[in-house]
Amino acid sequence: MLRTLFMIGLMALVGLFALKVFFGVFAGLLAVFFVLAGFAIKVLIIGAIAYFIIRIVSPDTARSLTDRFSGPSASM
Repeated sequence: MLRTLFMIGLMALVGLFALKVFFGVFAGLLAVFFVLAGFAIKVLIIGAIAYFIIRIVSPDTARSLTDRFSGPSASM
């Protein structure tokens, strides 16, 4: 009976240790994901602002950029 109680306690401690390791690694990966997603959003915003400035200043250049990255437009 005492041996059974010790084994249950040992399994509970091993489970808690495994959960701590798993969520420690998972939290680190989640943090890296959010940092990279934040960087991607910043790059997207800067690129959109640059594209709209080019579109206002030089529509032909903006059209050539659009053609380069998405193919030729249908309105020619």
